[in-house]
Amino acid sequence: MITIDVFSDPICPWCYIGKKRLDQALAARPDLPIAVRWRAFQLNPDMPRDGMDRQSYLSAKFSGADRASEVYGQIQRVGAQVGIDFQFDKIPRTPSTLNAHRLIRYAQRPGVEKADGLMPALFQAYFIDGKDIGDVAVLLDIAQAVGLDRPAVQEYLNSREDEDEVQAEDVFARRLGIGGVPCFIIDGKYALSGAQEPEAFLPLLDMAVQEQTAGQSSVEG
Repeated sequence: MITIDVFSDPICPWCYIGKKRLDQALAARPDLPIAVRWRAFQLNPDMPRDGMDRQSYLSAKFSGADRASEVYGQIQRVGAQVGIDFQFDKIPRTPSTLNAHRLIRYAQRPGVEKADGLMPALFQAYFIDGKDIGDVAVLLDIAQAVGLDRPAVQEYLNSREDEDEVQAEDVFARRLGIGGVPCFIIDGKYALSGAQEPEAFLPLLDMAVQEQTAGQSSVEG
């Protein structure tokens, strides 16, 4: 089994693009046994829990609307190449993603295992539908739509369970030297930073398979 740890944030447009490109890479290696683990990285770890006005956020981050428009125009063009129709104008607020990361963590629990459906649903909700994925009610709707038990998720999100774990994972990523996302770590050995083209994943996947096969052969021998 090849494990791919993906450090990402569901409000990161490059992470959405990166997921699409990872999917394309895995489609080119359909026989590989792959386990994808989504790991927490918060673009804005100090964001207030109720988020902030998006235009104010962009103006502060990019020192003006013109620069923000230029950056997001480029992202829209790249997104279109992988089938994403970014609707940035629909997004009224930039949310805190603490609860979204908690939900991702919940969805990866043994016996739950709904993260494969949850991640694209979170990206869709934020970037296409313009929903506030910092809002617990929105997260509950998304969770239910991908097959999670709504009352159980509501109880979980209304608690503070896994908050420390999410924050600790974010700190861990930064200590690894991850300063931006997406970042893909393949089999705990090979790191690929950014929304790379699908072809960039393939040699790393192939090396991971070769090393696992060689290790098994040496044990059997």
